[in-house]
Amino acid sequence: MTFRYALELAYRGTNYHGWQIQPNASSVQEELEKRLSQLMGNNPVSVVGCGRTDTGVHASYYVLHADLHKEVDTAQLVYKLNKMLPDDIAIFSAQKVSEAFHARFSATSRTYRYFIHRKKNAFLLDSYHLVSAIDFEAMNRAATRLLGNQDFTSFSKLHTDVKTNRCTVTAAKWHQLTEDSWYFEISADRFLRNMVRAVVGTLLEVGYGNLEEEDLTHIIALKDRGEAKLSVPAKGLFLVDIQYPKELFAKTAE
Repeated sequence: MTFRYALELAYRGTNYHGWQIQPNASSVQEELEKRLSQLMGNNPVSVVGCGRTDTGVHASYYVLHADLHKEVDTAQLVYKLNKMLPDDIAIFSAQKVSEAFHARFSATSRTYRYFIHRKKNAFLLDSYHLVSAIDFEAMNRAATRLLGNQDFTSFSKLHTDVKTNRCTVTAAKWHQLTEDSWYFEISADRFLRNMVRAVVGTLLEVGYGNLEEEDLTHIIALKDRGEAKLSVPAKGLFLVDIQYPKELFAKTAE
C-alpha cells in the first residue's frame, strides 16, 4: 500500500540540466528522489513533476507528487527535506492527496514568465540583458496572435515525443516592472519543449523592427521551426504558476 503526497516547491535551475533525470547530468528530479529515498529508509522513491523544464530554466512555483510506502507528518517532511536539499531547491508545503491527483496530467493551466532588463545589473543574473531599443507596444500587439488553440510546431524543438503540437494559449503579454525591466507572461493548457523561449525570441525581433506584427501569424501557420527566430537564453525563464481542479489539489503556496 502506498500514500500519495503532493509537494509545492521552487528551484533555481542554473546548476541543473533541467528537471528530468538524465544520464551523467545533474537534475532537480534526481536530487529530490535521492533525498526522499533517504527519508524513507533508503527505499527508492520516484517523483512525478508537473512538467519538464530545460537546462537552466527556473521554477518559482512547481508541483510534484510521490507515492510513499508509509504515512508521514507533512510538516516534518518539509522541514527535513529543506535541511537535506541544496539551497537552490526549496520545499514550500506537502499534503496528502488522493490517487486521482497527478502532478502533470491533472494540471489545467501553466504560466511562465520571461524576464529582461535594459541596464547592466550584477543582481539580475536570472534576467536577459538587452542592449538595443525595443518597441514593447508592437510586441504586445503581435503577442495577441498567439492566443487560442493553435499548432505551435514553429516554436517547438524537433523530434519530441508528444502526440500533438496544439496548445491553447489563454494569455500572452509584456509587463513593465521598473523603468528598465519587463517580463513576458504566457499561460496555456500545455507547452512544447523550448516553446516559450522561441516565442520570446521571435517577439523580440518584432520589437527590434526586424519582423512585422502580422509575420507571427504567418510563422505559426507554416509549422516550421526554421521560420521562428532564435530562442532566448534559459536564464530569464521561470515557471511561475500551475492550476489544478480545486477538488483534487488545494494550493497553499503563494
